[in-house]
Amino acid sequence: MSEELTVATESKTKILIGGSIAAILAVGIVGFIIFSAVCPCERTPGGFLFGPSYDEPVSDWSFANQVPLCQLQIYAGVRPHSINLNCMSTQEGKMYLSCSSCDTKYWASKVGKDEIGVMRLDGTTYSVHVNRITDPTTMDRAWRARVAKLQNFASPYNPAPDPNAERPDRWWTFQITSRS
Repeated sequence: MSEELTVATESKTKILIGGSIAAILAVGIVGFIIFSAVCPCERTPGGFLFGPSYDEPVSDWSFANQVPLCQLQIYAGVRPHSINLNCMSTQEGKMYLSCSSCDTKYWASKVGKDEIGVMRLDGTTYSVHVNRITDPTTMDRAWRARVAKLQNFASPYNPAPDPNAERPDRWWTFQITSRS
């Protein structure tokens, strides 16, 4: 009789522990989805980027200059990581991302060649490739596009640089190309 009681107690304990672990995982997953729906927020990173998806290839990103900030989602290992950042289009319609002191940014170290990502502009998501640009001429072109855009979209967190500002040494840029 006591063996049956011990087996029943052990079985209940296993069910209780298993149920607790499942509940914690469920709450964590639901919490992450809710967090993803709200963030990235200002300087706090988020998870998945949601929104209607634009599935056609984009060759002219000039509309990026009409939104104050863009959001980028990449994968940091197995989890999505999204951030707010400046995006800008050159006169040729190429889109670049701006990253000041980027050597200290977590997300930048996760971007490899042709990194798969998602951009969200004005609520719409776009499947993209992300590539760091190191060519000084291309970086200067992207910097000039950034300076021009920020003359219209400056904010306390993102002040407009002097129109003749030189590109800082620790400023990085990434080119965005359509994956569609």
